[in-house]
Amino acid sequence: MPDLLWDDHVAWLLDPTDGGHLPDVFIEDTTVADWQAVLDLVAEQGWAFEYAEGESVLPLPRAEAVLSRPADAECPSLRVWPDPEVCAIFRFLGAEQIDFDVDLRELQGQERLDVLCGFLTAIGRWLGRSVPLFPEGGGIKPLLGYDVEADRVRVLWSGTAG
Repeated sequence: MPDLLWDDHVAWLLDPTDGGHLPDVFIEDTTVADWQAVLDLVAEQGWAFEYAEGESVLPLPRAEAVLSRPADAECPSLRVWPDPEVCAIFRFLGAEQIDFDVDLRELQGQERLDVLCGFLTAIGRWLGRSVPLFPEGGGIKPLLGYDVEADRVRVLWSGTAG
């Protein structure tokens, strides 16, 4: 059984026409080792990926090398496809926070929601941490996310549809 049901729980939360369409995932209080664990997970899962620095596509480096780049260097990105139709874009802004976004337009329907839930769960279990997804631009209250204590993805938003 899926963690979340599209029609019953999240269709309105992941509506790309209701504000921004690139919600943010933030895992706070992380380290270079946590970033490396995510890079290792990408490789272990066999997910398609593309690492880039500016316009240059490069082999996936070690997290320490990426995160020790000069402050004025262009921010590298890592695109990960846990499914051919769903992409997560990681940005290496600092060791203290793992952040990425997903495109809501790619997450419509139960099948795509299941991909997102599986992706968040894989990262959360690998790191042993909760993985919350916030509205685009961040915010105080996450919409949904992997809850490490419940060991599943659940709706975290307590507001009303709207």
